[in-house]
Amino acid sequence: MLVDERGIPLSLVVIGANRHDVSQLGATLDAVVVPRPPVKPCAPQHLCADAGFVGVPALNEMFARDYTPHVRPRGEERTERAQGKRARRWVVEVAHSWFNRFRKLLVRYEKTHRAYVALNMLAAAIICFRNVPAKINIIYG
Repeated sequence: MLVDERGIPLSLVVIGANRHDVSQLGATLDAVVVPRPPVKPCAPQHLCADAGFVGVPALNEMFARDYTPHVRPRGEERTERAQGKRARRWVVEVAHSWFNRFRKLLVRYEKTHRAYVALNMLAAAIICFRNVPAKINIIYG
């Protein structure tokens, strides 16, 4: 899953649990549904990733799509906590929490891949709609 700075899902790729996330990085970056603004030298587009995306293949995928990668290496958060800094929560964890609130998605009962992807897309659309700034939101009143 790829999210923006507020945790709003931008792309979603469903794969088996036995596959590593880094193997689907290119597919996830290509599945972004929101058109990107043009990349300029004065305004680079940043991509933050966790320690699972350390390595040359992942960096090549990010550079090939004109992102400026920021990959946090393993153990950095532990050393910062030892220095007295607070632990930062990744924005993608907020999106995972929002998806987990849809109890139908928490445990996969759908037999077909298409049905499960459709339910995830519906949940993503509801999450996006709930975060639209409006004076009166028709879902929450």
